Amino acid sequence: MTHTYHITEMTCAGCSAKVSHLLKRIPDVTSVSIDLGTGDATITMVNHVATSTLQEALKEHPKYKLTEKMVKSVNIFAEQVEEKKSWAATYKPILLIFGYITAISLIVSLWGNGFSGMMFMQVFMAGFFLIFSFFKMLDLKGFANSYAMYDIVAKKFKSWGYIYAFLELGLGLAFALGIFPLFVNAFTAVLMSVSLIGVLQSVMTKKKIQCACLGAVFNLPMSTVTIIEDGLMIAMSVAMLFMYL
Repeated sequence: MTHTYHITEMTCAGCSAKVSHLLKRIPDVTSVSIDLGTGDATITMVNHVATSTLQEALKEHPKYKLTEKMVKSVNIFAEQVEEKKSWAATYKPILLIFGYITAISLIVSLWGNGFSGMMFMQVFMAGFFLIFSFFKMLDLKGFANSYAMYDIVAKKFKSWGYIYAFLELGLGLAFALGIFPLFVNAFTAVLMSVSLIGVLQSVMTKKKIQCACLGAVFNLPMSTVTIIEDGLMIAMSVAMLFMYL
């Protein structure tokens, strides 16, 4: 069965992710779909869950007020036809960003005496961290809330989400300036490896969580694309580290 509720004070994707996570912890709740535009939450449940139970789940964050808007019972096994975005449409923002970074990296690495793999990776890493940190900075709080949904460090220390955004900015500048290459690449490999652990756990358990790679600006689902993204950064940093040794 499915019921629709109205929840106040949800202002960003981070709020949506937090509320969804809290409601999904209720045993009989199977899915939560939130429309930030209207503030409505459509909750599917195996057995009916009292409104008071749902409100109790949000008590840790009293600003979120849940009220029953309308009740619509639906057989959860009934055939449902939903319009779904194509893979390309879903990941268009990140594909465009990677395309731009790759093109610029190729141009710079080919400038002069032929292609330089080291230069390509250095420019790519600089562009990656600078652009991704920029989107995180647009809504630091929203990013921190979304990141805490799956990152193993941010789950325990919420402030890590704020710190992480600035670490990415620092790494982007370091790669752009070419300073402290051994330390920067080693630190990048460790940082991205830790981040990858949470991503792998979320994807393997098939949790429907928003990927925070581009902050709270774009609603990108966590998937193998995120794994490839983090894995690529780890591979490049390790490769550059060995080149410098």
